[in-house]
Amino acid sequence: MRRLAVAGCLVCAVAAPAAAQNEAWTRPFPGHRVIGNLYAVGTYDLAVFLITSDEGHILINTGLEDSTSQIRDNIESLGFRLDDVKILLQMQSHWDHTAALADIKQITGAEMWATADDAPVLEDGGFSDPHFGGRESFKPISVDKIIADGDLIELGETRLTVLETPGHTAGSSSYLMEVREGGRDYTVAIANMGTINPGKQLVVDPTYPGVADDFAETFRKQKALDVDVWVAAHGGQYGLHDKYEAGQAYSPETFVDPDGFLAAVERLERLYLEQLASERR
Repeated sequence: MRRLAVAGCLVCAVAAPAAAQNEAWTRPFPGHRVIGNLYAVGTYDLAVFLITSDEGHILINTGLEDSTSQIRDNIESLGFRLDDVKILLQMQSHWDHTAALADIKQITGAEMWATADDAPVLEDGGFSDPHFGGRESFKPISVDKIIADGDLIELGETRLTVLETPGHTAGSSSYLMEVREGGRDYTVAIANMGTINPGKQLVVDPTYPGVADDFAETFRKQKALDVDVWVAAHGGQYGLHDKYEAGQAYSPETFVDPDGFLAAVERLERLYLEQLASERR
């Protein structure tokens, strides 16, 4: 395992910002503690996660282009500062999760870390995205470090393990961490789920070479995880609003949902298998 150190609604992004946007993507929602040093600081549905440490913070995802102020407000409401973010990560290179990364990088001076397959899409603002590309759909951001499956991201006492979970995008990634609270250990997954956007092709004129195999590997990896707490790129994917209400008192048990994680992965895998069968007819 390589070690890296400083010296990540059931259908995700649509074709471009000009397309109709889901109102829940911009609706404010209060920042809250998920578990341990993991906090949710995004909007009602677009998930943004802050992982804190005494040596600075990690921010995973953004919302739309104008989401910086909402993210900042949520971070400050929790007693932290956006300016203390040292590492930027993302779970997928679609514009609804990346559009404010360049601005936040400029504000904070944080490094952008990404997988090899999502890095080019980040750097050309979505132009090379094999599904939604052909034009710039968000402000390009330079990538400072390439991360890969099994890498350990370290910042202060924080340890995140990278789990490549491609398919939704060629470089989609998830992140695993361990949290200990109240004498109990929790395995936490910040999971990019294997959703298939409308129009994506798996085997007949595939959207990108190997996409069907990528999804299959992602489902295999995720089903093998022993997860206690999980979150995802959209609040709707992990049942945020069924599990948490604004102002709810913190409990490490709020987002414990191992059965829900497995059920979500298996449901998406069934949809994948149905599409495979349909394309092969």
